[in-house]
Amino acid sequence: MTSVYQHFRKEEQGFIDRVLSWKDQVEQSYAPKLTDFLDPRQVFIMQSLIGTAGEVKASFEGGEGAERKRALIYPDYMDPDFKDYDLQLLEISYPSKFISVEHKHVLGSLMGLGIKREKFGDIIIRDEKIYLVAAKEFASFFSLNLTHIGRHSVLVNEVEWEKYTPSNEQWKERFATLSSLRLDAVLAGALALSRQKAQLLIQAGKIKVNFKEEEQPSFECAQGDIISVRGYGRLRIGEIEGKTKKDKWRLTIFSMGS
Repeated sequence: MTSVYQHFRKEEQGFIDRVLSWKDQVEQSYAPKLTDFLDPRQVFIMQSLIGTAGEVKASFEGGEGAERKRALIYPDYMDPDFKDYDLQLLEISYPSKFISVEHKHVLGSLMGLGIKREKFGDIIIRDEKIYLVAAKEFASFFSLNLTHIGRHSVLVNEVEWEKYTPSNEQWKERFATLSSLRLDAVLAGALALSRQKAQLLIQAGKIKVNFKEEEQPSFECAQGDIISVRGYGRLRIGEIEGKTKKDKWRLTIFSMGS
């Protein structure tokens, strides 16, 4: 088991154990297992652990272009269908003529309901409407309990999936060659900052990695990591191709403005 853990971070061991347990469960029961919503790093870990060649496979769905997705772990005889992911689209109406709503306001109100982040997927704000991708089993909870965003009243309705449109926020892809995968080096390279400025941002508590504040410049970034930089936007680590002949890391970085 140590050979599995050594490829990932120590704090990810609990999630690794869950994935391996789910895989065993599917192998033994020969029946599929549907998970909560996973972030991109968790998707990468599950893909790495389960792969595509064995008797158990994994696929992911959260809507076109989704960042957060539910995973379906299933025996190889099965051909998954969209309905197997139990996704429900919710439309949140708010007085758009009088207030401006941002992603952070919606997220804060949802988390204020006391529910885990894993129970809902992407939040899409578009055409003066807010759309929320939720686990079907929690859709009625959100419909009944999400009555306000901030001080403003809202109305939540379950709508047909045909109303889903991907977020109009676009990730910009670029290739980078970096001396290190340390957080400060990645920030400096991706945002065209000095290493010192990147370190100051980290130490000031302005950086989150996978939605958790990270204050160590030496933190080692990995594929699938989402890095939020207050005032700059977000970064996502794509494929890490390996090292060049000059001992530098070659990787793909996706960025989205603030």
